[in-house]
Amino acid sequence: MDTDFLIIGGGIAGISAAARLSELGSVIVMETEAALAHHASGRSAALYEPRYGAPAVVGLSMASETHFRSLPGVLSPRGLMLVAKAEAREAFEHDLDVMDFDRISVDAAREIVPILNPDVVALAGYATHAEDIDTDLLLQGFAREAKGRGARILTSAKVTAITKLAGGWRVSSAAGDFTARMVVNAAGAWVDQVAAMAGVRSPGFTPNRRSMARIPAPGGHDVSGWPMLFGPGEDWYAKPDAGALIVSPAEEHPTDPHDAWADDMVLAEGLARYEEMVTEPVTRVISNWAGLRTFSPDRVLVIGPDLREPSFFWLAGQGGYGFQSCPAASRLAADLIGGRAPDLDADLVAALAPARFG
Repeated sequence: MDTDFLIIGGGIAGISAAARLSELGSVIVMETEAALAHHASGRSAALYEPRYGAPAVVGLSMASETHFRSLPGVLSPRGLMLVAKAEAREAFEHDLDVMDFDRISVDAAREIVPILNPDVVALAGYATHAEDIDTDLLLQGFAREAKGRGARILTSAKVTAITKLAGGWRVSSAAGDFTARMVVNAAGAWVDQVAAMAGVRSPGFTPNRRSMARIPAPGGHDVSGWPMLFGPGEDWYAKPDAGALIVSPAEEHPTDPHDAWADDMVLAEGLARYEEMVTEPVTRVISNWAGLRTFSPDRVLVIGPDLREPSFFWLAGQGGYGFQSCPAASRLAADLIGGRAPDLDADLVAALAPARFG
């Protein structure tokens, strides 16, 4: 065999797995695009908010904190602010409780974000436990770790065929053919396509488009210290980024896997929801883009060997949680592959396992 582990996908899931699996054997990563993290990983809101998501996702994100704290410069303060109109009280109270916000007055909220419209915003919550993730620093750190142990990371290496062999697999790609003892499916929105090539049944993953726009700092304000803002039920969000604001309608539009772009009408609706809550109108859009958030049927990551083909390993369904969960997710993958007892609770491991889909 050319390698022990062949990982398909060069986003944060695949590269973090490469770092962990390089401790156990030889690794090849195959990425379709000319650069790593081109799709979902490169278009992330890049926030570490471990209370965000289903219980199993929260458990995985919480378990990632120790790794984040060990890396100087990867996390930096940001905070979260939840704002709502009076008629959205029920959804507001739900988010306030689930995500552990402190209730604050609208006046207190406007001291932090002065553009909030007091005639519209009736409810506010604030939390300091959300932090920005330096996604490039994290990704490159994992890549250096993997390469330092001899891993090969191949870009422009689109996989075209996967064939089962005795004791492993042959993976054909634009970069050549390689044989491997195990295939790790970390292909993001393309995980179902990879599974189909391998003849492995998938539980069924759905890529969902999310559109984003970058707008100038409203009213000339210094937004660097503002928290991330979002509406109840996450029907929009705004986040400071490099002196500007990223605003998203936070939509989840099911789609086929592709190099996504923003939907202008959906983006306009999201900008309108943001504008309704602030005093400064959106006068122009600097740029816009979209990413694909890919979910399993229960919206929880799928991590583990395939039930019927154990040499095919799933590392999929990261949804919007890929960066904040990757330290624990990649460690779990290596523990399972290496035959080690995971540090995670057994119920959490079962909640993430492909076997839950039967």
